Amino acid sequence: MNRKSARKKKEWTETLIFTTPALILVSLMIYIPFVMSGYYSLTEWNGIAKEPVFIGFDNFKKLFSSGSTFAGTLWFTIRYTLFFMLFSNVAALALAVALTQKFRLADVYRGLFFIPYIMSMTIVGFIWKFIFTKGFEKLFSLTSLEFLNLSWLGDPKLAFYSVSFVGVWQALGFYIVLYIAGLQAIPKDVLEAARVDGASAGQTFFRVTLPLLGPSITTCVFMSLTNGLKVFDIILALTKGGPGTSTYSTTMQIYQEAFTNNNYGLGSAQAIIYFVFVLITTQLVLRVMSRREVDL
Repeated sequence: MNRKSARKKKEWTETLIFTTPALILVSLMIYIPFVMSGYYSLTEWNGIAKEPVFIGFDNFKKLFSSGSTFAGTLWFTIRYTLFFMLFSNVAALALAVALTQKFRLADVYRGLFFIPYIMSMTIVGFIWKFIFTKGFEKLFSLTSLEFLNLSWLGDPKLAFYSVSFVGVWQALGFYIVLYIAGLQAIPKDVLEAARVDGASAGQTFFRVTLPLLGPSITTCVFMSLTNGLKVFDIILALTKGGPGTSTYSTTMQIYQEAFTNNNYGLGSAQAIIYFVFVLITTQLVLRVMSRREVDL
């Protein structure tokens, strides 16, 4: 009995020793700043003054006032996220199906699609900023194609699609890899049985392959949702939120308010509201996708 107690005590001590550093780091980087943000959201503070001034819920009232731009940035973020989720998953799934076919250079194409994902989003943004301006200008002079002469970053309507396209292009390789892994995990005998039963290629894909890809689809949809909601660096590099505020995401608005305008109270309030929005949205989507996956 004493040996058993000594062993349990030793295991508990080892667990404490190995987990304490991680808990301390997580607390310092996440939990403590989150609690501090909750406090600062109730204050007026410029980040320099010694003591913040407590103002209650005034910052939250400002967010929903008629002159606030927070709702506009939230609407842009929602539209961007929907566009990003739809096209990144549809394109990635289509390319994954194509790249799982047996043909020469399939592995080379997989690598080429994955390269943009390992690049910095800021670098990708600057590359595409050059393409949209100087690159398209040069191509227009050579081909006279009218769409190359459009102001892709200067027109508020086109800027949204430009930013969204670059975001999808950069992340596409990652989702392709996930879908390829899901496709390769599907039992071959199930697909062969469907063909023996007379199912066409389209019927096999939509009635057999796609349902069996449920876990991969859930993962990709959830990850594209979170990546879309936290979009920041690609916009900073491409448009800086312009023209005007047409491509201002909520994360950029929070950054601008807190670190450029030195209004940490209002910036913290925006961060708290956005955290609640993201938490509710992600949980709802994950629950819906999980139920769909079980039904399949």
